[in-house]
Amino acid sequence: MLYIGIVFILVFLDQLSKYKIDNWLVEGETYPLIGEFFHLTYVKNRGIAFGMFQGKLDIISILTIVVIVGVIIYFYKNRKTLSFLEKMGYLFILGGAIGNIIDRVYRGFVIDMIDFRGIWVFVFNLADVWINIGVILIILDSLFDNKRKKKN
Repeated sequence: MLYIGIVFILVFLDQLSKYKIDNWLVEGETYPLIGEFFHLTYVKNRGIAFGMFQGKLDIISILTIVVIVGVIIYFYKNRKTLSFLEKMGYLFILGGAIGNIIDRVYRGFVIDMIDFRGIWVFVFNLADVWINIGVILIILDSLFDNKRKKKN
């Protein structure tokens, strides 16, 4: 039940941020928060990360649902042997994937708004952040696990 709660909180925060942006800015509008470095910019993304596969919503949605189901099955079958970092990693990935699939199904696009102009040109959202955090946690766990195995 705790796991479902964590995923719910992540999805809620993602959807709340998208709702707020959707009701505050119009598509293409930007609001600087830290000079020219960090903006909130309303972008309707009809693709996936970095704007790839624009307009391929049906394929993207099917693949996302397959990934969500696969992660849930893997998590459930291995929940007793997964480390804390792995569990958190998979929960963050689920939260992000569910957050973005909600947008694709409900809106027909994903709302992006986090715009670090000082780093790159891509705009992303909290669901994307959750997925990246999840991947980083799983990689860190793998690195820690390899160090533990070498010590033994």
